[in-house]
Amino acid sequence: MWVDPIAAPQEPGRRMVVACVWFAPSARTAWHSHENGQTLHITDGVALIGTRDGTVIRATPGQTIYTPPGEEHWHGAAPDRFMEHLALLENGDDPATTTTWLEHVDDADYTRAHNMTVEA
Repeated sequence: MWVDPIAAPQEPGRRMVVACVWFAPSARTAWHSHENGQTLHITDGVALIGTRDGTVIRATPGQTIYTPPGEEHWHGAAPDRFMEHLALLENGDDPATTTTWLEHVDDADYTRAHNMTVEA
């Protein structure tokens, strides 16, 4: 996974963070949540976004997916191609707590998720 920062707070009181994130085929984040939610806008490839209730969304270029504050989720590329998305989120009161990282999504869970996706 590669992360290219696009925007970060430049003045006091500003919170918006934007990054362009590339994933190799089958690459994915660990489970995580964001204090103020996160918006993902898919720009290339096929994205998989999973939530703790077992839902896995398949999103393609031009689609935008929102994860609400505190929702544990993961996102990554489908097994057969690279994926790129813009990640947009607001820092928390303490930027260090904006994202809470949890356990990795193992290969068995990823394969199961890939096989049960729903279209965005």
